[in-house]
Amino acid sequence: MFMTSASKVTQSPWFQVARPVHAPRLRLFCFSYAGGNASTYRDWHKRLPDDIEVCSVQLPGRGSRFKERAHTSLNSLLDALQDAIQPHIGVPYVFFGHSMGAQVAFELSRRLRDMGARLPSCLIVSGRRGPHRPPRNKPIHNLPEPEFREEIRRLNGTPEEALSNPELMDIISPILRADCQVVETWAYQPSQPIDVPVLALGGVKDSQVSVEDLEDWRSVTNGPFTLQLFSGDHFFINHVTDALLNTIGQTLDCVMGRADGFLSRR
Repeated sequence: MFMTSASKVTQSPWFQVARPVHAPRLRLFCFSYAGGNASTYRDWHKRLPDDIEVCSVQLPGRGSRFKERAHTSLNSLLDALQDAIQPHIGVPYVFFGHSMGAQVAFELSRRLRDMGARLPSCLIVSGRRGPHRPPRNKPIHNLPEPEFREEIRRLNGTPEEALSNPELMDIISPILRADCQVVETWAYQPSQPIDVPVLALGGVKDSQVSVEDLEDWRSVTNGPFTLQLFSGDHFFINHVTDALLNTIGQTLDCVMGRADGFLSRR
């Protein structure tokens, strides 16, 4: 059962909203990378129009939900997410996901499609290979702790101050391991393309995701597709925020009919 546009998304533990909007014209749901949390997108609302409600997705096991058990299966995560998000998609909405978050956002879109629910007006995937691409690296979620932490260091997504703090890593490591298990045990099942425009974003120095990997997202949609690259590596979203949010803002304006853009191309 869908609620009105003024549904209380702020009352759900799944979403953090720094700037609640009484009657949003659009909601932007943001999904973080492995080991990340809702704080990644805490300040995004400052660079986006006032009638857009930025809803940062907070997964169990981190941040305000630290005491909850983290999901280790994508299917169980999607089961919970689809129930949590349905009351809040009575208005147009867009999904943004980076790395693991792109995978979650895409699969959630397919789940909602199969349920007959309202689909996102656009899917923005960032720093993630096309979903049908086989894994490039060996699984790490089941490695012994010293080897696991060394692989995390190599991936360059965890601050050095955290990696050098054993007590902090004792807290962070289980979250990272659970998220890695979600990603690494996921078996992509082909299906019909979604009727959702897709914008794929990547870093020009990303050693994990190539331009060809990003181009493969074209095959998941029947709608318009475009790709844009930014300076930086796999975690470019943490370093080129101004340019990134300019692109996202322009895309959202296009979704709402306030500007022309790739969404009008077929």
